[in-house]
Amino acid sequence: MTFRIEQMDAFDFLDDLDEGSVDLFVSSPPYFMGKEYDRSTSVEDFIADHRRLLPKLVRALKPGGSLCWQVGSHVRDGAMIPLDALVYTSFSSPDLFLRNRIVWSFGHGTHSQRRFSGRHETILWYTKGVSYYFDLDAVRVPQKYPGKRHYKGPKKGQWSGNPLGKNPGDVWEIPNVNARHIEKTGHPCQFPVALVQRLVRALTFGEATVVDPFMGSGSAGVAALVEGRNFLGCDIGEKYVEIARARLDAAASGRANIRPLDRPLYTPKATEAVAKIPSHFSAAQRKRVA
Repeated sequence: MTFRIEQMDAFDFLDDLDEGSVDLFVSSPPYFMGKEYDRSTSVEDFIADHRRLLPKLVRALKPGGSLCWQVGSHVRDGAMIPLDALVYTSFSSPDLFLRNRIVWSFGHGTHSQRRFSGRHETILWYTKGVSYYFDLDAVRVPQKYPGKRHYKGPKKGQWSGNPLGKNPGDVWEIPNVNARHIEKTGHPCQFPVALVQRLVRALTFGEATVVDPFMGSGSAGVAALVEGRNFLGCDIGEKYVEIARARLDAAASGRANIRPLDRPLYTPKATEAVAKIPSHFSAAQRKRVA
């Protein structure tokens, strides 16, 4: 496994890639959030950038390869814009087929007062062409009811579950990278390595090439190297390229500091202080959370 990263503009980086050389694109593009690395300042800019990105991504992607685009929602003055809807309308190509709209669910984030708090983002998974690589067995999760049997038909009484596990579905509950997350770096909008690991395992094999043209702190690269794939990436910010380089060096030498994909979600025990009901909670609140 190898990696190469550059400090450069994503559009120039994509132009430098060989045609049909990428097995998997996985990225989370910047969008008008007021961050220093923003490319766009409006919905119109965001759409224009994606329409410009589309032919470059399709050109570099192998036939049968995958494109996974992770975005959230933009909220301004309490009004929400689902960015995956803008990506979907912008990524209109006869060569691309949308296979899944994956919902990444996480339990913590900004608390809203005048609307339900946002606790998910999405990944649009496209393939180039009708035929594509997908290894379900590589990403199966434990059966919820392993002892379940067929209750009718020719298989009545036989075990109904796959012993390798079940399909993880299109809603993935993976903790986001907050201040206390083991993977936290100086990047303000970092996604967890585990989110990319599942994509890498299911959509690539062998020494495939994974590419992220908006790599930020390098989470996609860490996931690729941990899974034995090759990685190419770029970012326009010098300090983020240096953060990514340090993380990728560690991953390449087997020292990646990550939260494992298969680690169960943390549930506090009743005896822990954070799980105890404070005395100032009202009786009604106590009953509600009991």
